[in-house]
Amino acid sequence: MTRILVINPNSSASVTAAIDDAVAPLRIAGGPEIEVVGLVEGPPGISSQRDADSVVMPLVNRVSHDDADAFVLACFSDPGLHAVREAAGGRPVLGIAECGIFRALMLGERFGVIALSPSSIRRQQRMARVMGVDSRYAGSWSVGASAAETAGADIRGRLIEAGRALVTQCRADVVVMGCAGMASHRAAIAEAIGVPVIEPAQQAVAAAVGAVLLNT
Repeated sequence: MTRILVINPNSSASVTAAIDDAVAPLRIAGGPEIEVVGLVEGPPGISSQRDADSVVMPLVNRVSHDDADAFVLACFSDPGLHAVREAAGGRPVLGIAECGIFRALMLGERFGVIALSPSSIRRQQRMARVMGVDSRYAGSWSVGASAAETAGADIRGRLIEAGRALVTQCRADVVVMGCAGMASHRAAIAEAIGVPVIEPAQQAVAAAVGAVLLNT
């Protein structure tokens, strides 16, 4: 049986559980096994560039010694994406930020991102520029939270407020959730703000399923 390994690069069990729940609909009959794991040696959350850089070699080592058919890096910083692709030896490696942003571009002209913190916004601005999509990037809006906090129910109101601000103040017509731990709030945010909301881990895993089934 083919297998997709989804790696949460932080050590938060609640975030890993949220990712596992989010991708459950993609576990289809005849499809690949989807395994979701955390990175024990990772920080509690990826809140800075230094945090993102610190998990690159652990991710490379994990992928190098795993026989999965495809991999998903389930952190919106896409830490070590290109190094991990080299380590995977041609097997697909999907970053959730890339996949989430590309999906948003199919649904609207301008996308905004719900960010964890101001430092997350700086990384997202840089990512939009590097990806060449900054002309369609409306901006990011911070909720001032940790990755683990986003998996809880108490933060939903702040996530909705951030999504609404992206639509009304930044003129985004699609909103991307900027942390994999936010997954359980997607439908509520979309209903409240009235525009499509993208959960990037789902999009990356869906792309990985397609890559494995089509052998591309």
